[in-house]
Amino acid sequence: MTATSDRHVPVMLTEIIALLSPALTASGGRPPVLLDCTLGMGGHAEALLAACPDAHLIGLDRDPEALGLAGERLAPYGDRVRLVEAVYDELPEVLADLGRPQVQAVLLDLGVSSLQIDDAERGFAYAQDAPLDMRMGRQELTAAEILNTYSRVDLARILRTYGEERFADKIARRVVAEREDNPFTTSGRLVELLYRTIPMASRKSGGHPAKRTFQALRIEVNAELEALESVLPSSVAALAMGGRIAVLAYHSLEDRLVKQVLAVGSHDRAPRDMPVVPAGLGAELRLLTRGAQRPTPEEAERNPRAASARLRAAVRIEQPGGVRPRQEVSV
Repeated sequence: MTATSDRHVPVMLTEIIALLSPALTASGGRPPVLLDCTLGMGGHAEALLAACPDAHLIGLDRDPEALGLAGERLAPYGDRVRLVEAVYDELPEVLADLGRPQVQAVLLDLGVSSLQIDDAERGFAYAQDAPLDMRMGRQELTAAEILNTYSRVDLARILRTYGEERFADKIARRVVAEREDNPFTTSGRLVELLYRTIPMASRKSGGHPAKRTFQALRIEVNAELEALESVLPSSVAALAMGGRIAVLAYHSLEDRLVKQVLAVGSHDRAPRDMPVVPAGLGAELRLLTRGAQRPTPEEAERNPRAASARLRAAVRIEQPGGVRPRQEVSV
C-alpha cells in the first residue's frame, strides 16, 4: 500500500464502483471516460480504473499538491490518465479544451479532502492551532482576511447561511470587537472565542462549537456553493446517453443542491395538464438512489470522515423520439 493510499480512505468506495462501472465498459468507438471533478488523492479514480480496464480518466482538482500526489498514485495507468488543475466549475472549458464534450461517468466528492484536513498549516481542522488559511487552491482570499475585514453583518450572514450557526450574530459581534486590538491569525484563538461565545448547553447537544463556523469560513474562502451550483448542471449536460453521475455530499447545504438538480432532471418538462410528453421535453435522468444513500455503520466506525456522507446518483436516459403518455417519477 502506498503512502498516498495510507493517507486517504475513499468514502463509500464499493457503492461508487457499483453505480459508475456499468457506464465505463467499452462498446466500440472511443474509450469510455470517467470525469472525476474532485480528484483529491485519487482513491476513487484508482479503484474505478482498476475495476474498468477500458476506462480513461480526466481528473480535476484545484489543489496542485493533491494533483501531484494523485499523479504518483495513478502513474501505473499511463496514458489512460489526464490530470488538470482547475476548479470544478471550470468543467465546460476543460472538456472543450480536451476535445471531449461528453463523458460516460462523472464523480463529485465534495467538501474538504483528507490531504487538506491533515495538513495543519492550512488551517482546516479546528482541533489544531494553525494559520487561518483554509484555501483549497491558489486564490488570494483566506479565512483570516474574512475575519479581519468583513463587516459584522456580512460575517453573521456567512455564519448563518453557510454554517447554519444559531449564534451567528453573537459570534460576529465578538469577532469584530476583538479584532480591533488584535487581528485574528490562528485557528486556536478563534476556537477559544467560540468556546467563550457559544453557551454550554448548545455545546453539549450541537457538537464541537467550532464545527459550524469553520465550515462557513471554508465555504466562503473557496466559493464552494457557487462552484457547485455551476458544476452540477454542467456535469449533467456532459453525460452521454447512458452516462452516470454520482455525487458525495457531506452537509445539508451541498446535499440540498444535489437533490434539487437531480430531481429537476428526473422529471419531464411538459406542462402538467398535457396528457402526453412531446419529444424533447422528457426526463433527462433516472435516479439510481432512493433518496440519499448513507455509509454503512461499519464504514462510519472504520472511517469517521465518512459518517456524514450522503450519496446520490443518476443515469442519463434516452430522450423520447415522439410523444408518449405522461408517467409520474418519484424522487
